[in-house]
Amino acid sequence: MNPWPYPLWIAHRGAGRLAPENTLAAFRVGAAHGYRAFECDVKLSADGVPFLLHDATLERTTPERGTAGHRPWSELSRIDAGGWLSRRFAGEPLPSLQAVATYVQRNGFLLDLEIKPTPGSEHATGVAVALACREMWKAGGTPPPLLTSFRPEALLGARETAPELPRALLLDTLWSGWFDVATRTLGCVAVVTNYALMDAALITRLHAAGLRALCYTVNDPAEARRLLSLPEGGIDGLITDAVDRFSPDARGVFD
Repeated sequence: MNPWPYPLWIAHRGAGRLAPENTLAAFRVGAAHGYRAFECDVKLSADGVPFLLHDATLERTTPERGTAGHRPWSELSRIDAGGWLSRRFAGEPLPSLQAVATYVQRNGFLLDLEIKPTPGSEHATGVAVALACREMWKAGGTPPPLLTSFRPEALLGARETAPELPRALLLDTLWSGWFDVATRTLGCVAVVTNYALMDAALITRLHAAGLRALCYTVNDPAEARRLLSLPEGGIDGLITDAVDRFSPDARGVFD
């Protein structure tokens, strides 16, 4: 397999549940716990600006309601994305992908960037995010983001636009044809599964095909130990909310 630049432990949505997800505040909290790789979710504003948000709608993590992707960035950028968690984070804004790219590159961090399209814009979002990442990481210095998605259409748009960027298919089930889609259609370098799906047979199959094997969202120490004991070179990445419980510095070391 090709060299793998990403560390074993990756902080989910910045810092798991310790800070408002998908904000720069979360990245700072994750970094304070020693993490140097971060997973986050990106979608497009109505005027095509890539920004971080998990849900299609705003109500779970902001005081606003409605579909986020139907609003221009001038409106989205003024929304409080931190106060829902605690007053400590009140006023924390939705970050643009540009702001996140600047933060991670200046700190030498790496990014697992999940393309999370507004329904109906899967291919267009993949195209736009890939174009943005190509531009934002063109200076080099740190490896580009690993582009991931549950939506093959989004990854296909990314492949057609910036084939040099690494891609990984996200799986919550092993649906019929997933392996051919990951390898042939999308040219993935990795597959990221729900942790319950990963076992010795699957990791062996992935590694034999030259694919890296990653899992989300690993918060239970017993599951982490099981995954770390898998054969064929072991698991290549564990995405976790528990940044205060798992040490990112050594394989199998838990706080």
